[in-house]
Amino acid sequence: MSDEELAKDLGPLAALTIGVGTMIGAGIFVLPGTAIQQAGSFAVISFVVGGAIALLTALSASELGTAMPRSGGAYFYVNRALGPLFGSVAGWANWMGLAFASAFYMVGFGQYIGTITGISGSFGVGGVSISAIQLIALIGAALFVLVNYVGAKETGRLQNFIVVILVIILAIFTGVGAFRADPANLPASNGFGPMITTTGLIFVSYLGFVQITSVAEEIKEPGKNLPRAVIGSVLIVTVIYALVLIVMSAAVEQGFIAEQEMMGNIAVVEVARLVLGPLGAIAMLIGGLLATASSANASILASSRINFAMGRDAIVTPDLNEIHPRFGTPYRSIAITGGLILVFIVAAPINTLATMGSVLHLIIYGLLNVALIVMREADVPDYEPSYTVPLYPITPIVGSILSFALIAFIEPRITVVFSAVFVAFAIVWYLGYARTRTTQRGALTDYVLSRADTMPDSAVAAAQSVQPDGGQYKVMVPLANPGHERDLITLASAIAKQRGGTVLATHIVQVPDQTPLDSARRDDEMDAAESLLEDARRDAETFGVDIETRVILSHRSFEEIFDAARSHNADMVVMGWGADSHGSPGRAESAIDEIAHSLPCDFLVLKDRGFDPSRILVPTAGGAGSDLSAAVASILADEYDAEVTLLHVEDDRATGEAFLDEWAAEHGLDDARKVVRGGDVEGAIADEADDATMLLIGATERGLLERLVRGSLVLDVVEDVDCSVLLAERADDRNIVQRLLG
Repeated sequence: MSDEELAKDLGPLAALTIGVGTMIGAGIFVLPGTAIQQAGSFAVISFVVGGAIALLTALSASELGTAMPRSGGAYFYVNRALGPLFGSVAGWANWMGLAFASAFYMVGFGQYIGTITGISGSFGVGGVSISAIQLIALIGAALFVLVNYVGAKETGRLQNFIVVILVIILAIFTGVGAFRADPANLPASNGFGPMITTTGLIFVSYLGFVQITSVAEEIKEPGKNLPRAVIGSVLIVTVIYALVLIVMSAAVEQGFIAEQEMMGNIAVVEVARLVLGPLGAIAMLIGGLLATASSANASILASSRINFAMGRDAIVTPDLNEIHPRFGTPYRSIAITGGLILVFIVAAPINTLATMGSVLHLIIYGLLNVALIVMREADVPDYEPSYTVPLYPITPIVGSILSFALIAFIEPRITVVFSAVFVAFAIVWYLGYARTRTTQRGALTDYVLSRADTMPDSAVAAAQSVQPDGGQYKVMVPLANPGHERDLITLASAIAKQRGGTVLATHIVQVPDQTPLDSARRDDEMDAAESLLEDARRDAETFGVDIETRVILSHRSFEEIFDAARSHNADMVVMGWGADSHGSPGRAESAIDEIAHSLPCDFLVLKDRGFDPSRILVPTAGGAGSDLSAAVASILADEYDAEVTLLHVEDDRATGEAFLDEWAAEHGLDDARKVVRGGDVEGAIADEADDATMLLIGATERGLLERLVRGSLVLDVVEDVDCSVLLAERADDRNIVQRLLG
C-alpha cells in the first residue's frame, strides 16, 4: 500500500492553473474592498509585499520540488528534512489550512451565486438553521469534491477552462478601467502599520503556489515544469492583484468603495458596473463565480493529496492511501477532506475561515524555508535538485523570518490562538500516535545523531527523544554491572530479534542531589559508562539487531529505570536483579514506584547465575505474569531450540492436566513438557528446577501490604533454586487500592 504511485497526467498548463486558480479567487473578488478601506492607497503595496513573501517561499519550494517530486508538497519536504514531528505539524497545518481555505472559497462562491440569483434568507436543514449562502456553498463543495474524486485529469481540464476565462475577464476590466483611472481618486495612505496588518489579512490570497508541489508526483517532467508553474503562478497573480487594485482605487471617486462595503455589496462588481456598465457587472459576477470555484477546486485537489501523503508516511492511518480501482485517486482522503470542508462551511464565519487558512499556511511556509536549509547543510546524499534557489542562504532565511513574523499581524488574535492549538494538537498527535508507527527519520535527526560526539548534549537528547521508532518492538536494558552485561544484552537481543525489534542499552549515572545534572559529567564515570555500552553494542550486533546506547545522568538510580522506559517508549525492560532494588517483594518495581504508578511496559528481571536457556521451567497458575513468562519461553525456545517444561501445582491431577493442556494451547506451547504436581507450591517448583537451567516465573498478583507482612513466593523460590531466575511482570493498569490490597 505504501508503495502505490499516482499517474503523471498533469501537463505544464494544468500545473500552472492549479496555482493561479487557487490564488486568484479570494485575492480579487473578496478582499480588495476590505484592503483598500484598511490600508488606503497602500493596499496595492500590501498585495505586492504579500507576493514578495510568497515568491521567496516559491523559490525554495521549486528547489525542493525538483529534488523530491512526491505527492504531499510542503508536508513531504518538511517531513523529509526536519523529521516526522515537524512533518506532523506541517501536514496537519497544510491539510486543515487548505480545508479552511476551501470552505472560505466556497462561501465566497455562495455569495456570488446569491448575488446573481437574488437568493437570500435562511433555511432549516436537519433542525439546523443555515443561510442561503451556506446552503449554496455546501452544494458547490459537494460538487467539487465529486470532481476531484473522479480524477486529476478531469480536475486539470476544468482548471484550464476556468482560469483562461477568468484572465480574459480581468484583462478587459483592467484595460478599460485604466482609461478611466485618475490619480486624484486614489485614497490617502493609512500608514505603514495598517499596510502590514492588511498584508496579514490578504495573505490567504497566496495559498496556491505551494499546492502545485502537492501534485508534483502527477506532473509531467517535474524538473522543468514544476519551477515554471510555482514561480510563474506567484508572479502572474501578483501582477494581476496590483493592476486590479490600482484600477479599483483610481477608477472611482474616493469613498465609493467604502460605501459599497458598508451596504454589503461586492466592491469589485460595483466598480465594474461603473467602468464597463451593466454587462461589465455581469461579467465580473461570472468572473467571481469562476474564481471562487477555481480556488476551491484546486484547494480540494491539493488538500486530499496531502492527506494521502501523510497516510503513506503513517502520520495518519495508511488505510487512507487506498487508490480507487477505476479513477486512480486516493478517494478516501478526498472523501474525508470533503467532509471537513462541509463542516467548516457551517461552523465558522467567512473571516475566520480566511484567517485560519492564512496563519496555518504561514507556519508551513516558514518551516518549508527551514527545510531547504537543512537539506543543503546536512548534505543529504540523494538530494539532487534540478533547480536551485538564487542567493542561498539569504533567500530561505529571509523567507522563513518573514513568514513567521507576518503571523504577528494577523487579526483577530483569537485566530492565531486557534492555529496554535492546531500546532499543539499536531505535536501531541505525533507523540501519542504517529511516533510508534512512522519509520522515516528526518535529515536533521540523521545529521545530529551522526555527529553525537561533537553536537551539544541537549541537541542529541532532543533528537533521540522525538525520533520515530516505526512501531518496532523496543527492548530497553539498564546496565550497571559489567559482570552481567553480556547475559542481559544476550537475553534482550534474543527477544528483540524474534520480535523484529531494537535494543536500547542505557547506563544510569547517579548524581548527588546537590549537584546540577548539567555540570555533573565526570570523565572517569563517563569513560566507564561508554566502555560498558560499547561492549553491549558489540554483543547485540552478534544477533544482527539494531542497538542504541545512552548514558543517563540522574539524581536517582533504580527509580530512573521506570521513567526512562516511559520516555523512550520501551515495550519491554530487561534488567538485572539488584541486591537492594526490590523493596516491593515479588514485583519488578520498588514499593514506592508500585504505589506511585503502574508499570510503563513489560519487565523481565534476571537473577543471573549463568545464562543458559537450554532447559526452561515455567510454573503457571494463570494470570498476566505467567502469560508473559509463556511468551518469553516461546521466544527463547525458537531462538535457542530450548526445552520448555510447564508446571502446574494442583492436588486434583485430572483438573490440573486439563488446565495445563488448555493453557499451553492458548500460549503456543503445545510441544512443551507438562508436569502437574500436588502439595506445596514452593517445594514443587524447587524440585522441578533441579533439572532446569532457567526458571521463568510470573510476578505475584498479591497486594503490597500482604506481601510486606507475609513475604513473597517469588523471593523464597529464588533462594531455593540454583539456576538463573527470570521474573516476568506484565504491564498493568492497577489502581491504588489494587496495588495495596491485590
